[in-house]
Amino acid sequence: MRHRKAGLKLSRKTGHLNSMFRNLVTSLLKYDRIRTTDTKAKELRRWADHLVTLAKRGDLHARRQALSIVQEPAVVHAIFEKAAERFGMLSGGYTRITKVGFRPGDRAPLTLVELIGGEEKAKKKKKGKKKSTRAAGPKKKAAPKDTASKDAKGAKEKKTGEAAKSPATPEENPRTEKEPQEKSE
Repeated sequence: MRHRKAGLKLSRKTGHLNSMFRNLVTSLLKYDRIRTTDTKAKELRRWADHLVTLAKRGDLHARRQALSIVQEPAVVHAIFEKAAERFGMLSGGYTRITKVGFRPGDRAPLTLVELIGGEEKAKKKKKGKKKSTRAAGPKKKAAPKDTASKDAKGAKEKKTGEAAKSPATPEENPRTEKEPQEKSE
């Protein structure tokens, strides 16, 4: 009987199962995302969450426990350095599982397992860049076909002198007042 034996068997012996998940969790912590089958991903989530919890704790005993699971000491040191700032606000659920399709050979369902927490900082940086480019000035947009014909009419009126009497309305002219006008010579 398997009383108090948590986790999946996956038709493997215990030694093979443990070494497989040690390799998977090492790769996940090293590369931040890996692609594997659904059942392995669901079990890998338990291993990865446990290791991130150890890294957040950060003491010597937790580091030694993580070193007994993860294959590469450099990966353990890296995750222990980044864990407090990357996962500090979260109290669990450090991984995201996204289904990506099926494996071509045997149609096994594949998923993408990734560590969360670092994407929010990247999104904030991107938002900051967008604000700074908008502050420089709006980009020119191509005029729709309807306004292009109105612009052509406005240009003909300017040549004849009729446009000098009445200024162009914003609906007729797609340019905004903030953009510099081109000087014709």
